[in-house]
Amino acid sequence: MTRFDPAIEFDRQVSTLVDRRYPELAGLSAEAFTGLLSPLRETAARARTDEAHAPFVLVVTRELAPIEETIALTTLERRTKPGVIDRHYAEGDIARFVPTKEVELPDARAYLLFDVDRGEEFCGAIPNEAMGVIADRGRTLLTMEEGIALVTQHPAMLAKNKCFSLGGSRCGDRRVPAIWISQNAPKLGWCWAGNPHTWLGMASAASRAGSLG
Repeated sequence: MTRFDPAIEFDRQVSTLVDRRYPELAGLSAEAFTGLLSPLRETAARARTDEAHAPFVLVVTRELAPIEETIALTTLERRTKPGVIDRHYAEGDIARFVPTKEVELPDARAYLLFDVDRGEEFCGAIPNEAMGVIADRGRTLLTMEEGIALVTQHPAMLAKNKCFSLGGSRCGDRRVPAIWISQNAPKLGWCWAGNPHTWLGMASAASRAGSLG
């Protein structure tokens, strides 16, 4: 088994973002975009492996790249159809879904998310209850941008009957964002906080860290 190397994994994730036109979305050259993220490479060294979780995910926020654009750059594993936003989001809705007061972002532009779990144990659970359990464990719910980053870097983690909600982004009502599979592509949608779905878990992470200058 190949030994996990955080530096190599960090470089892979940066390359993935460059290949998927993130520099263009941010209005930067590839060199400037890579330079912006490079201070996080040392921070990535704290990551530890776990077969069920992603050791870390490089997150680029809407400050640099709009969600409406980044979801379209996601695909399922071994698929090419681009991700979409569910039609039930009204015009302007995406901008209303922001990090909750419990979510503390280390940087408004880009940072690392550690020990990421898609939360399949919560498939069939009421979202409100799942979010409470995760809080009791001292873990943090994923935001929209973090869910997109997870699928971008680890597309295999979005699988049939193992999709996930993103309780770290809310807009003040009962809707909870989620990413699931529709017509062989990722879809960013939402579900009601009191309605369980057998195919929808609740994603979480251990922590966030940033080191951008």
